[in-house]
Amino acid sequence: MPEWPDVTVYVEHLSRRVVGASLEDVSVRGPNLLRTFDPPLSDAIGRKVLSVSRLGKRIVFALAPDRYLVLHLMIAGRLHFGAVGPRSAGKTLQAVFRFSSGTLTLTEAGTKKRAALHYVTDLAALSAGGLEPVGSSLGEFSARLVLENHTLKRSLTDPRMFSGIGNAYSDEILHRARLSPLRLTRQLSSPEVERLWAAVTEVLLEWTERLRLEAGDEFPEGVTAFRPEMKVHGRYGQPCPDCGTRVQRITYAEKNEVNYCPRCQTEGRLLADRSLSRLLKEDWPRTIEELEEGRMRRTRELEGP
Repeated sequence: MPEWPDVTVYVEHLSRRVVGASLEDVSVRGPNLLRTFDPPLSDAIGRKVLSVSRLGKRIVFALAPDRYLVLHLMIAGRLHFGAVGPRSAGKTLQAVFRFSSGTLTLTEAGTKKRAALHYVTDLAALSAGGLEPVGSSLGEFSARLVLENHTLKRSLTDPRMFSGIGNAYSDEILHRARLSPLRLTRQLSSPEVERLWAAVTEVLLEWTERLRLEAGDEFPEGVTAFRPEMKVHGRYGQPCPDCGTRVQRITYAEKNEVNYCPRCQTEGRLLADRSLSRLLKEDWPRTIEELEEGRMRRTRELEGP
């Protein structure tokens, strides 16, 4: 899912391409994409684009006067900009926006189409109320963090708590802060809160700059939640770049997972996977040492005497 850095770079490129242009036509192909009906989408035709901005993980096109096209790409939505839409889009094509300066297309891979388009006169109803993480003071961040006593992973990815952070960058932030994803927010010491606050800003800004450089002047086409330069996200079983310990994970819900380094973040302890730990019970390894010993024992058993 495109998150704070990805959406920020999308917004920057779209701003250069469509601000000042007029929306000449909109064609919605996805049957579930458009989530509003009043005003009708046809009302947007002919309106000038005043600005492009980010609202959480959403992209907002401000149209004159007092109209907003709001795109939420969800997990698999991606944007493409050019004179014409991608010829190979096929069933993934969800919408085409024709501006006087060029054509923007929205594609969405997979069978479950979750991307959303809203056309509204007021943005307030679409805001989840999360704190903007970059630019917030330590006091603001700390106050928001302890509003509810949840795990750090849940709090960072809750749009009501913090704006624009999702599964991928929360893993990277917690690794940078050397904190367990399952630590409860109200259990953190003041130095740990400050470390987390700094990690949020560092990770989001560093990745935004990395994505800017990667795209250059071209419209960003390589948006993905899995990148080889990441420290832990999507790197299950691979060595942590900082300490060499195998990255571990906890899977939960649908297509969601927590990736972490036991050595860097949990003092060598393995976090309990809800399904596997219940299945294995006493055989579930409690530490990275127990996990490695079990792996070596199984290897010896397979190799034989």
